[in-house]
Parts: sequence; C-alpha cells; structure tokens
Amino acid sequence: MTPPAARPYNFSAGPAAMPVEVLQQAANEMLDWQGTGMSVMEMSHRGKSFMSICEAAEQDLRELLAVPEQFRILFMQGGGLAENAIVPMNLSRGGVVDFVVTGSWSQKSAKEARKYATGHIAASNEADAHTTLPDPAKWQVSADAQYLHLCSNETIHGVEFHDLPDLKALGSDAPLVIDFSSHVASRPLDWSRVGLAFGGAQKNLGPAGLTLVVVREDLIGHALSSCPSAFDYKTVADNASMYNTPPTYAIYVAGLTFQWLKRQTEGNAKGIAAMEQRNIAKAKLLYDFIDSSQLYQNRVARNCRSRMNIPFFLRDESRNKAFLDGAQAAGLLQLKGHKSVGGMRASLYNAMPIEGVQALVAFMRHFESTQA
Repeated sequence: MTPPAARPYNFSAGPAAMPVEVLQQAANEMLDWQGTGMSVMEMSHRGKSFMSICEAAEQDLRELLAVPEQFRILFMQGGGLAENAIVPMNLSRGGVVDFVVTGSWSQKSAKEARKYATGHIAASNEADAHTTLPDPAKWQVSADAQYLHLCSNETIHGVEFHDLPDLKALGSDAPLVIDFSSHVASRPLDWSRVGLAFGGAQKNLGPAGLTLVVVREDLIGHALSSCPSAFDYKTVADNASMYNTPPTYAIYVAGLTFQWLKRQTEGNAKGIAAMEQRNIAKAKLLYDFIDSSQLYQNRVARNCRSRMNIPFFLRDESRNKAFLDGAQAAGLLQLKGHKSVGGMRASLYNAMPIEGVQALVAFMRHFESTQA
C-alpha cells in the first residue's frame, strides 16, 4: 500500500499522530498477520501467535527504555485516569501519599488517591497558574509517605520535569511514582530514581486502550484487600498481563511503534537518544518563534517548558477562530487548546516530524503578518 502523497499534520494531544510506517504496516497486516489467515484483533490472547507479539513488544520496550531487570512491565487498561486509583490501591497500604501538584493531571491524581489513602500535598505551583515547577528543596515531604507522586509532563499546562527529583537527597525514602503518559519514549529516564511509572500509550506509543505500568518488583504484592483482582499488580505480573483479556490490537500496534523507534537514528544516536535530539530541536524551533513574536506568547517558565505539549496564546484572543480556521485550511490540525485553559496547543510527540513544526511556524508567521 502506498501512503498518501501528503497528510495533514496532526498536533492532537492524544489520541495523537502515529508514524506513517506503523500505520502502513498495520494496514498491510490487517487481514492476515504473517500467514496465519487472521487479523491480530481476531486472535486469542493466549494463542501462540499473539503471545509472540506480546513478548516481543515487552522485550522491545524494555530495551528501548533501558528498563532494569528488577522492574516488571505490565500491559493494562484504563489509561492514566484509572491508574490514579490503581496505584494507591496497590502501593498506599491505606497510609500517607505525597503529591507534587503541577497541573490538571496531578490535581486529578491527588483527588482520586484520597479515596484510598491520606493525600498530602508536598508542593504545588497553583499560585503560579501552573507555569513553573516548585523547587524540590522546598518540598514538604512526609516522613511516613508510602510514595510520592508527580506528573512528569503536564499535557494541558505544558510544564515538564526534565530531570526527576532525587527523593533520597530530600530526606525521603518513599518510592517515586511518575505519570509519564505524555513524554514516555521521548527522552531517556533515570530508573534509579523511579519506583513506578505509568502512562497511556495514546500519546507517544500507539492507539488508545493500552496502559503501560513499569513497576519495581519490591512494590508488588501489597494491594489493598478491596483492590479488584484485575488491577492487582501481583496478579497482572504473575499472569504476564494475561489475567484478563488485554487490549490485544493496541499492544500489537504499540509493538510496531517500538520497532519503529528502535530503527530511528540521528547522527550517532539511536532509538530514544535519537528521539530526544529531534524533540529538543522541534520544541526549540517553535518556542524560539513564539518568543520572538509580537502576537503569540507562551506563559511557562523557560526552565520547565514541555518539549511535548506547547500551549500558546494570541495576545488578541478575538483572532483565535481565524487562526484555527486558517490552520486547518493549511493542513495543521487539532491546535485548539484544552477547554480548561483556552488558547492553542501544539503537541510535538515522536511521530511529529520536524517538517510539521516548520509548517506550523511558517503558518504562524504568515498569520501574524496579515494582522494589522
């Protein structure tokens, strides 16, 4: 199958754009996966064919993210919102949980966890309208916290922890839990500072439906008695993510994306290192233009700007509709900001090529030049 000569550039925050090579391969294999006579979505999740797909996907992900042996990789469902409940059901033991609130997603996490544990806000950037990151040296960590939760990239507000905090240096022995939904596989991760990472695949790794959980083995096996069996990390791990029927087709497409990521190169860099170089270049291109503009502005502090999700605003918001209509006509899609913050948002996930960002900047420059 020949891909379209020209596809629009999709800046959606998720479900998001996917690599054309992956979509094409999935299309080619839709009716018959490797001579089995079946589509992947028709296979038994416990059959030999799908088990080989799942095992390869897990191994490729472990290799890509350099996940240490003492961590288990779980393929689950429910997205980040469900994990806001599943994590405290598994890790809180009904005790105290610390939260660093940096935007909408960490706010939701803290609120949900209070159904299962005592939530404590160790730090918050709410006073700065979620445009900064609180200084870790000033975090008020709890002496008895079962874990500390943070969203390492806030998709809506556009702030990102480019370096994860060292909790031991802050005097905390609690494991760090991160929601890495919107930056997973966009940059390397220091697993020595992480106890558990979770994220929906629908932003950087595949279609909606698959949720990744990477959890250190010593944190497994402590679920509350009220935790449903299908959400108990020990049950899921003991059954190799097959305790219940997993999102089979989403795992398959994510596996194709993992293979695509492994093939990527940028100079001497490969895989995730190559993606990080590209993502830095893409984000810099857009931020540099916004900062030089008289029409557009980004309100996030420069030291914590997200590489993945770039919110921006027109200084004259009466022009918003004209901007969005013009962008769509130019083949630049899904640029409207989240309803809770307004403005615009460009999500620059791994599948967004530099050419898409160049096209966006060219349109933004042209649009500004037409505004008298």
